[in-house]
Amino acid sequence: MPGKTLLWDQTLFRRGELFEFDYIPEQFAHRDSQLRSLMFGVRPSLAGMRPLNAICVGPPGTGKTTAVRKVFEELSEHASNVITVHVNCQANQTRYLIFSEIFRRLIGHAPPSSGVSFKKLLDEVAKYLVQNEKILIVALDDINYLFHEKESDNVLYSLLRAHETHPGTKIGVIAILSDDNLSYVFDPKVGSIFLPEEIVFPRYDWDEVRGILYDRAKLGFYSGVISEDVIDFVSDYTSEAGDIRVGIDLLKRSALSAEQRASTSISADDVRSVYERSRILHLSRTIATLNSGEQAILAILAEKTSSEVIAGDVYTAFHETTGLGYTRFHTMLAKLTSLRLIDADLVTEGMHGRSRRIELRHDSMDVLNALDAMQR
Repeated sequence: MPGKTLLWDQTLFRRGELFEFDYIPEQFAHRDSQLRSLMFGVRPSLAGMRPLNAICVGPPGTGKTTAVRKVFEELSEHASNVITVHVNCQANQTRYLIFSEIFRRLIGHAPPSSGVSFKKLLDEVAKYLVQNEKILIVALDDINYLFHEKESDNVLYSLLRAHETHPGTKIGVIAILSDDNLSYVFDPKVGSIFLPEEIVFPRYDWDEVRGILYDRAKLGFYSGVISEDVIDFVSDYTSEAGDIRVGIDLLKRSALSAEQRASTSISADDVRSVYERSRILHLSRTIATLNSGEQAILAILAEKTSSEVIAGDVYTAFHETTGLGYTRFHTMLAKLTSLRLIDADLVTEGMHGRSRRIELRHDSMDVLNALDAMQR
């Protein structure tokens, strides 16, 4: 882009959609083995058989969702007998909502907003699949949002046992779990029928991060907008965060910062100025899905001077803030634990007997900044 100053009707973005989170790149690098494993699992559906189940496990921002979407794209082009449904479990945290999304994909419209039981939903889904000789593959993205109150077990059991009450139904499941520790536990009655192929998505190394960001910048920005040195700088920040989505968001925000300065190029200062917002991106998106009570618990914990606090003290402050009782408090703690926002399983012996200690898994200032950003 010629000149030093960006005119009011000019932009640094050649293809702005490349910096959106739902963009699926044509060339998906560094995940060949994971794509092969996913394709192996869905291959039986091409021959009219029930697909193998899978679970994609790895830290946030390691390509799990993109890999599944790439496989679903392939199936939509080459397997007319297969219907794929991608469900965002952050937005759909109950069995009923998840089956409503499946119903919408199959039937073409949402089920009635009231008066329809879960059994009726399941009946309609199974009936459609059998009558149309279709095989269903459901991706449960961020399944960890279903772990509290064992909703994940209910969903998996209903999907994978559907053929017993509705003969001829063929359903496979791909679960997507963002977890740094690669740990998950399902109810034995579910584990015995789920039996997933585990597909691990490790963090990208620095060279891989740099290559992904370079390709995205080359296609998404006009020539000369970002230098090799600045891409390296963004790559350093991204590797530190361990989440490729941070790097992509950082490219977008840095370009917007440069545009605000009416500059035709992104500087290292642009990157520095927006890094904090990008760094807590995943945390912010998770907190945004919580209700006001759950956010109140996080705020209370973040404002405590000690990293570990007694559950009773947190409840006292929670009750004063929200007016809610202990049963609701206990349920919210379980959910925050399942989302790996807190640790609440430490037990101590004291003069008042056994009590739980609660600890934030994130930096207190990051949590407060994420909560504050939601109020803006």
